[in-house]
Amino acid sequence: MWRLLAVAACCRALSLSSSGTAQRGQQRGQQRQTPLMMAATMKEPATVAQETGGYFTSSRPEDRRVTYEESAVAKPSFKVVYVVLESQYQASMSAAVRELNEQSDVNCECVGYLLEELRDPKNVEMFKADLATANIFVGSLIFVQELADVVAEAVAAERERMDAIVVFPSMPEVMRLNKLGSFTMASLGQSKSVIGDFMKQKKSEDQGSFEEAMLKLLRTLPKVLKYLPGDKAKDAKSFLMSFQYWLGGSPENLRSMLLSLAKTYVPEVAEIDFSPETADLIIEDPVLLPDKGIWHPLAPRVFEDIDEYNAWLDVEHGVGDEVTVGVVLQKSHINTGDAGHYISLISELEARGARVVCIYSGGLDFSGPIKDYFFSAKSKQPKVDCVINLTGFALVGGPASQDHPKAVETLNSLNVPYLCAVPLVFQSFQEWQASELGLHPVQVALQVSLPELDGAIEPIIYAGRESVTGKSVPLDDRISILAQRALKWATLKAKANKDKKIAVTIFSFPPDKGNVGTAAYLDVFGSIAAVAKELYEKGYDLGDDFSLEDLTPEKLMDRVLNDKEAKFNSPTLNVAYKMSINEYMEQTPYASELEANWGPPPGELNSDGQNLLVYGARFGNVFVGVQPSFGYEGDPMRLLFSKSASPHHGFAAYYTYLEKIFQADAVLHFGTHGSLEFMPGKQVGMSAECYPDRLAGTIPNLYYYAANNPSEATIAKRRSYAATISYLTPPAENAGLYKGLKELSELVSSYQGLRESDARGPSIVNSIIAASFSCNIDKDMADFISKDSALFDALQNKNPFYEEETAGFDAKDVTLDARDQIVGLVYRKLMEIESRLLPMGLHTVGVPPTAEEAVATLVSIAEIDRPEDDVLGLPRVIANSLSRPLEEIYKNADDGILEDVDLLQKITLATRASVKALVDASTDQDGRVKKVEPMSLFVNNMLNGVGLTPYRVALADAGFTKASKDPTLTPLFEYLEFCLKQVVADNELGALVEALEGQYIEPGPGGDPIRNPAVLPTGKNMHALDPQSIPTTAAVDCAKRVVEKLLARLEKDNGAFPESVAFTLWGTDNIKTYGESLAQVLDLVGVRPMPDALGRVNKLQLIPLEELGRPRVDVVVTCSGVFRDLFVNQMNLLDRAVKLAAEADEPLEQNFVRKHALEQAEEMGVSVRDAATRVFSNAAGSYSANVGLAIENGGWESEQQLQDQFLSRKGFAFNSDKPGQISQQTAMFKAALSTVDVTFQNLDSSEISLSDVSHYYDSDPTKVVQGLRSDGRKPSAMMADTTTANAQVRTLQETVRLDARTKLLNPKFYEGMLNSGYEGAREITKRLRNTMGWSATAGGVDNFVYEDANDVFIKDPEMQA
Repeated sequence: MWRLLAVAACCRALSLSSSGTAQRGQQRGQQRQTPLMMAATMKEPATVAQETGGYFTSSRPEDRRVTYEESAVAKPSFKVVYVVLESQYQASMSAAVRELNEQSDVNCECVGYLLEELRDPKNVEMFKADLATANIFVGSLIFVQELADVVAEAVAAERERMDAIVVFPSMPEVMRLNKLGSFTMASLGQSKSVIGDFMKQKKSEDQGSFEEAMLKLLRTLPKVLKYLPGDKAKDAKSFLMSFQYWLGGSPENLRSMLLSLAKTYVPEVAEIDFSPETADLIIEDPVLLPDKGIWHPLAPRVFEDIDEYNAWLDVEHGVGDEVTVGVVLQKSHINTGDAGHYISLISELEARGARVVCIYSGGLDFSGPIKDYFFSAKSKQPKVDCVINLTGFALVGGPASQDHPKAVETLNSLNVPYLCAVPLVFQSFQEWQASELGLHPVQVALQVSLPELDGAIEPIIYAGRESVTGKSVPLDDRISILAQRALKWATLKAKANKDKKIAVTIFSFPPDKGNVGTAAYLDVFGSIAAVAKELYEKGYDLGDDFSLEDLTPEKLMDRVLNDKEAKFNSPTLNVAYKMSINEYMEQTPYASELEANWGPPPGELNSDGQNLLVYGARFGNVFVGVQPSFGYEGDPMRLLFSKSASPHHGFAAYYTYLEKIFQADAVLHFGTHGSLEFMPGKQVGMSAECYPDRLAGTIPNLYYYAANNPSEATIAKRRSYAATISYLTPPAENAGLYKGLKELSELVSSYQGLRESDARGPSIVNSIIAASFSCNIDKDMADFISKDSALFDALQNKNPFYEEETAGFDAKDVTLDARDQIVGLVYRKLMEIESRLLPMGLHTVGVPPTAEEAVATLVSIAEIDRPEDDVLGLPRVIANSLSRPLEEIYKNADDGILEDVDLLQKITLATRASVKALVDASTDQDGRVKKVEPMSLFVNNMLNGVGLTPYRVALADAGFTKASKDPTLTPLFEYLEFCLKQVVADNELGALVEALEGQYIEPGPGGDPIRNPAVLPTGKNMHALDPQSIPTTAAVDCAKRVVEKLLARLEKDNGAFPESVAFTLWGTDNIKTYGESLAQVLDLVGVRPMPDALGRVNKLQLIPLEELGRPRVDVVVTCSGVFRDLFVNQMNLLDRAVKLAAEADEPLEQNFVRKHALEQAEEMGVSVRDAATRVFSNAAGSYSANVGLAIENGGWESEQQLQDQFLSRKGFAFNSDKPGQISQQTAMFKAALSTVDVTFQNLDSSEISLSDVSHYYDSDPTKVVQGLRSDGRKPSAMMADTTTANAQVRTLQETVRLDARTKLLNPKFYEGMLNSGYEGAREITKRLRNTMGWSATAGGVDNFVYEDANDVFIKDPEMQA
């Protein structure tokens, strides 16, 4: 679409000019518009210091400088400066200028800049110097905001002096610089246009046909304009002709463009009489290819009919026809003759026996050409078995604007695997090869993240850039791997199911006793049994001795493990294959490179001392194998290494077996998650030296991944070329109350009926206080009272929840209000525990939840306001009916105001009842939802004689009659009906079978289904989000509220604001919340994130202290390895934000960022800007601090070792001034942490809490900070809980207590897990181990947790039985 923006701009410029200049600047639109019509975003009050260095780019503008030699006969001359995003125009432009100088009556000097080169201040100064002597400026595809600002500022300074400026589709502020005589785009995006509105309407109706019509307009409009009078029409024609020449791209077209512009607008050139030879160089019409077509390097022409092309292939070219690969090309590379990388892949595919159909489009909407050329003209059936997009862009829209639904619709109709390979744009081959990060971050955002939203897989780098000529160079080994993998995907469509070999890979993570065959939230062997049954019914060969009767999880386990409690290296594991050392060395080309870390093969892992062992069992053509472990889990020295080592020989042998010995047609990695995608290598854009690429080989990789973990699923997609298939997490239920907590709840109920009785009321309060001790909630109560001076005074300066003060306290001595608040606090804590969601058991692939199991999820969905869908949450609807602000009810309940605690509980119960009524109406006799009955049907039935739907009846019965009649309930429950359909739908087995048959897996977002029900139904090719879209406005608003609560709590607890907060940022959490924790960091520092003209969040604004109303709080940000991989652009944003605050000239008592940066700059002898380094992570290709692995496997000897591991592995700094590298700066990391007062993390989903995974404590720096602080004080450890609409900020200890009560110690939880057999028992063990992790890293666990766990799991005779 970006190619057409200039056409619309030209039309708009003409329409504006017809009414004069009086309208300019008027009627400035406030709404976000298309990229072309967009107004520039507001200027930042505080400017960001110029960055130095660049994203890898070491090319030189001087390589693009073409000059001329003075001749005996003086010739007029002109100078051209151009800026482009990509380098493919370099060769054509240089050749065009040389031809001009050799063959015409004029001389031309020309110099070109790649956009990324302008990150270097030296290049910027050279650029400005060149502009100062230039006659003509040409720009194209200037879409990187911070660099667009640089270009706009430099060109604007010379605009009045220059003779001509032509800017083709770019950011609006750059396109407004266009200047050709009286033609200008100065009002672009700043006023309304009838033509612009018409174009937007037509584009929204059908972008494909709109694009084709606009391309025709581009060709015909110049011919029309020449008949119109006036300079405006002439100059508009010059712009459109220049654009056509530019799109043509050949040296001849560019030569004509330059000479035409010079002859028309450069006075020195315009004054001369050209010789006939020179005049002939100006051609009337550009030489252009058809707007769309089928291209082949050996074909005599571009074909516009698929049947004609196939006839040429069959008769004149002679290629194979077993499989057909469709290839999508970028037309500009064909125009400019920069198609060597395309030709290389076409040749490779054809050499391997494939028929290749290459299509292109004049714009960047390829949906039309796909429909025209990838389908049979007669049968309308797909004629390709696989598609490779070589442009690297989204299928519809390119870098400026995308239409993902249209792309998905097009690809669904085609229904074949869709690969999107990536050419290096900003890096030469050598730069990419040497980079640990891999692919340029801007390319990751535009050419990896966005295509994933279309369902693209396999982002393989296939071409580099030659740094001197700018030509695209095919990377031979990458071309080969891309061709082989694409053909294997294509072959799945043609091969009979009975002949396909499938390798199912299970994991042992962590590799401890009883962990073989586990995955997050998944009943692995039960799910494998379901998959095997489905494969058997689809005709796959599972062996002669296979029978459905034998297909049980237990028998599968026996075949694969022999022992349910087997450790990974246990001799009881079934050995499927013994690989000799000679065979291993012969079949594994990189085997010798592993010896530096692991010695010669076979080594000690997966070995019997003579052979390498592959564990698993074979069932006909289906192999179930056990993926080896990392290998360093129990080795303290290896855990301490700052970078991860290579895989061991056993790991390499396993994948060699799958590809070379078993010869799998596809591998299915089973569950979240294994180790392959986390092996050392580049972050994105693997090379042949990266271990995920080596191990994955050429086998199509399918991967069942938990739907709530899109971040690590994305790592698997990008690093191990996985096509993910999401699976549902277990159904959730409210935690409920049990044992003493239930009895305590009964005491609260008794008090509510007898609270005003002078005899009974105080006595019950005393009993409630005593019972709180036996239930271990006394600490929570005591902490609150100690910080609430008003309540403490009302209790006569006594805290009855301190054990030493309980005996001297009698409730009859205090007022009724004080007694109410004590009971209210206990009641609120009980509500908090009871309403907590917890997963029940484990999920089996292909088994959707029952109606009853869906209720709790729907209740949580119903509680959330969704302004983007015009839906109010049910609690707010009820509160509004009572004329009460919901936030006031929440706050009062949190403070223990008994009346509002009780009201909140009634709202909660009413919400559950009404949602259950909705579900019950669609539940069959088997307890399952077969068909969701619309609630509108019940109105017609006139239920209860008043026409109320069941959910309205339930609300009325709960005492909220006014709310039951509220019209805002209708959109809410229509939304819930949709969500119910999604919750109980399922395509987990269907998607797998379709993928194995070479079909397209429909994409869908991953995340929390409560926050984003679009995650459902599962069975989708899961993707993350556009990384440049976060934080969203909603996330910024939520973050602000959490930061206010955090600072208020800390001020209440400690009497002052913190000076520095240590943050941990997670990839999945920021995907689920659209950047809430990212926005929290920015809010603490006092910096506002801003969108650019295309809506991408990459600008910053320093919030004035007067507006902020508090000091700027310093931050130290530790990013997970996954966050680093997915959000490197946001790391850039964070670092720029901190530096912006550090360089603000403000009082130090109001700017703790600057205060600490100045201190550290003096201590370390560096600049303030460098001292403000605050964003850290692992080394590229490494993940986690390994603290979790050490604790899980006993590979640690002291807490100091764990702290050293954290500092060593997490001390790699990101610097926005040198954004192409992450360098180890442990000293800077220690210095920043030494000032921290508070450590802080977020819990955003009910599915994952502190004890569910090791990640949270693995990256917690609480004790690390204590060891680094000069006073040795332990920082406050805080947690934000945004799992409900009423966000909470608690201490770590409070959060651990809540988590233990609702899960580990809750019979509802552990009995549910035990019902899942030994895999459920492992889930219980995991939570106990993770709880211990918090003791090791933060000292955040109360003794009662371990004591009660001992009573439940060790001393209980039934448990032992």
